[in-house]
Amino acid sequence: MDAPDADADADAPLPPRAELSPQHVAFLDAHFAGRGDLPEAAGLAEELDRRCADLDGDLAALPGRLARLAVSWIYRSLGAKSLIQKSLVKLEKLSACTSQYGVRSNESGRAFGEELPRLAKEVQCIENIREYVGTALKLEVLVGDLEDSVIFVNHQVRNVLSGKISALSVLMESGWSREKLLQAIKTMNDIEDLVIDISKSRPRWCHLLKSVDSRVDKTLAVLRPKVIADHRALLASLGWPPKLLTTALGDGEVSSIPNPLVLMQGEKRESYAHIFLYLCALQHLQTRREERKQKLLSLNEKRLRLWAIDELVSPIGARMEYHFTKWIHQPELIFALTFKVTRDFLVGIEDVLQPLIDKARLVAFSAREAWVFSMVQMLSGFLVKKVLPPLVESYKEKGGKSEVSTSWLDIMDLIIAFDSRMQSLVQSETCLYVGSDMIQCLTRGISVLNIFCEKPEWLKIWAKIEFKDAWKKFKDELRDERAWVQSGKGGNRFYHEMESVDYLLAAQDDHKAPLIADFVLKIAWAMIERCQKFPSIFPRVQFIRSTAGKFIWCFLKVLISHCRIEELQSASFDDHDVIMRVCVSINAARYVEYKLLEWSDDVNFLDMNFDEDMEWHESVNTSYDCFFGEEIKSLAELETNWLMEIIAFLLQQFEMLSWDYVENRHSFGFEQLEQDNTPSIVSSETDFIVSADLVIALDALRSQLTSIRGILNPKDFLDLWRNVADGLDHFLFRSMLTSDVCFSTKGIGRFTVDMRALYLVLQPFCARPEAFFPCVRDSLRLLNMTKGELKHLQMALSNNEKPLECLHVYGISHLSVEQVHELLRSGLCRPKPDCGSRR
Repeated sequence: MDAPDADADADAPLPPRAELSPQHVAFLDAHFAGRGDLPEAAGLAEELDRRCADLDGDLAALPGRLARLAVSWIYRSLGAKSLIQKSLVKLEKLSACTSQYGVRSNESGRAFGEELPRLAKEVQCIENIREYVGTALKLEVLVGDLEDSVIFVNHQVRNVLSGKISALSVLMESGWSREKLLQAIKTMNDIEDLVIDISKSRPRWCHLLKSVDSRVDKTLAVLRPKVIADHRALLASLGWPPKLLTTALGDGEVSSIPNPLVLMQGEKRESYAHIFLYLCALQHLQTRREERKQKLLSLNEKRLRLWAIDELVSPIGARMEYHFTKWIHQPELIFALTFKVTRDFLVGIEDVLQPLIDKARLVAFSAREAWVFSMVQMLSGFLVKKVLPPLVESYKEKGGKSEVSTSWLDIMDLIIAFDSRMQSLVQSETCLYVGSDMIQCLTRGISVLNIFCEKPEWLKIWAKIEFKDAWKKFKDELRDERAWVQSGKGGNRFYHEMESVDYLLAAQDDHKAPLIADFVLKIAWAMIERCQKFPSIFPRVQFIRSTAGKFIWCFLKVLISHCRIEELQSASFDDHDVIMRVCVSINAARYVEYKLLEWSDDVNFLDMNFDEDMEWHESVNTSYDCFFGEEIKSLAELETNWLMEIIAFLLQQFEMLSWDYVENRHSFGFEQLEQDNTPSIVSSETDFIVSADLVIALDALRSQLTSIRGILNPKDFLDLWRNVADGLDHFLFRSMLTSDVCFSTKGIGRFTVDMRALYLVLQPFCARPEAFFPCVRDSLRLLNMTKGELKHLQMALSNNEKPLECLHVYGISHLSVEQVHELLRSGLCRPKPDCGSRR
């Protein structure tokens, strides 16, 4: 046999000891998993002995520690006891003194109560004075250091002007001067930090703040012009502004204008970087001061304008104006040159200046946006001074002659196109980092249209010219014979046959709108789009109200005159043209209403509508709480009124043509009915034919509804035929069933056939037309009841506490209990025998 495996024995588990506790067993199992772990027992025993010795030492030292803590507690307790005893003795003396003086005790207490608040107030006043003096001294030190720096700057300026140093040796060439200027800017920021804290915590120290602001303003009045002058001198030494003359290349191309900022090198580049950073620092400081003074800056001033870039645009703008003045009557050249200069310098300015802006830590400022914005502002200034005022004067003198209006519209077309091109220069880069809504918000400030925000009288002139031009185009279009022709792509689909989503996405064809309605909407939307670049909401609202809004109101008047409702009221029943003209007008109104609701859901219109500062907001109707609320309300009212006119016309026509039928209603009570051998409509029942007196009315109704079906839009046609059915239901119930006629068995059959013929007229418009004649339908159920059923119904109505439930059991759901009782009492029908067959 083989020898036993030693390794296996070493790994074998040790037998547990029964007298050990579970904790001891777990400890041993953790350290001795097998026999191979036994050599480590000696080291474990030494570790356990060391820990036990440490614990014994801590236990021996514990009594001494407890004794020291007890002595410390007793000492503090005795001190507290002594203090309490001294207080009690003083209180006893105070009580004795008070009792000794008797009556004077009340006076002493009252004097003590009055003097203590006054004393506390004086102490607080002294503390406030101490804090005020300390703050004033700190501000005085800072302002003094700032004024020392300004004195040094002024000394350098005088040296330059007196010729003691070279004019090219500007302030930025001296390291000492740079340090002084940086120290001045840092000091002003420290002053602003302290002033901001004071304005928040101590707003009553207004005189101190005014004094500091006055001295800082004087300092800025010296520093800013000096830095700007140095900036301009340095730009002139760099060759800015460049010459605008360009050389022609092959294929008709023109070379770009060289950018001196890109060409500068060495010390000049370093000097320009310093002066640019100083201008940015001063602008940042000025922005903080204006925000503290609650001078709310516009988006243009706060987000787009940079002083340093304005200084770049100013000299090049002066050079461009030389060319502008020669092109007053060729404004397209003015816009073309401005765009070319802006585009040619854009990349170089961004590459050189954007790193400097980032170094200055001007958050959210962009060299690209500031350059484009400043160029737009430069062009706007020239237009305000030289181009638009002559047009305004000519418009006023000539009363808006066509040639002046044409020139004005040409200028506006150039402005709008130019704004789009300039904003595209910004959006091409910005769109990579922000959303489209933010882009639109940022680029609205980059617009020549800002001049109309500052010149509201010019905005009114522009709106008048736009409206007159649109109205002229509308009248020219209205002369076309096809203006009121409907679009035929919609087919003959009905509202109940259209999917709801299809209707929500319906367009001109589905509304069966005439061509003139689509033309009106296109003209109105074109005018709305022309003011979308306005940075301010209020001018946009004014312009849209004066152009598109006014245009839609005038179109409503045209619709009213085209409808000629008075002709419909006096028209003969054979005159289909009048009804068709009204239907076309309803379609136009419905389509315009649909599009106005769609436009009002646009975010731009929502912003305009819910701006609480707008004067017109309160006048918006609550039922149509949107931008075009009043227009939509008027359109809806016109549609409703015109539909009611058509419905009244159809019901009147039916009533007139069925006059003999109603007048001969007593014949339904005779047993022997005369038969008409020339029926036009035959029932599914072979025993009876439709009454001859009703055939003409049914045929006229079918003809009119079929004609209207082909013209009117699906939604309004749905409302029309349902209201016609409701009117016929009430007319027949009132004239035939609530009269004193007692229907015979044959009369019941004949009347049932007549009503089924009426249902057939409406059969093409719905699956169950009888559902829209509830009164007639319930009355027919009563007519066709047997004698036993009528008896049970009468007993149930008299004995049941819930008579409506009894009527529902018999399928009568739209007649009231009183109406049923009245019909039964008036002898509406002669009950059929129980064994009789039902029809």
